[in-house]
Amino acid sequence: MGSVFLARTSENSMKKTTNKRRTSDELRPEYDLSNLQGGVRGRYLQRYRSGTNLVLLSPDVARYFPDGQSVNTALRTLIRTSKRSPRRAR
Repeated sequence: MGSVFLARTSENSMKKTTNKRRTSDELRPEYDLSNLQGGVRGRYLQRYRSGTNLVLLSPDVARYFPDGQSVNTALRTLIRTSKRSPRRAR
């Protein structure tokens, strides 16, 4: 949204003017649009509404998990292990 400011157009009147967005490409160079190909709007909306917790794994982590079931298995193992081991005082 553009900035809004007041500019004097004459001695006794004030007119609201807006700065319009530049039409040039303002996308930062670190955003790679090739990674956004094939996206589907609302693809996970139904899961979101049903209360499913969606988590996006970083690519380096995702390489170790072929599917969602393997992620869940690993996390359940981690949870069981953390419940068994005593915690150290900080």
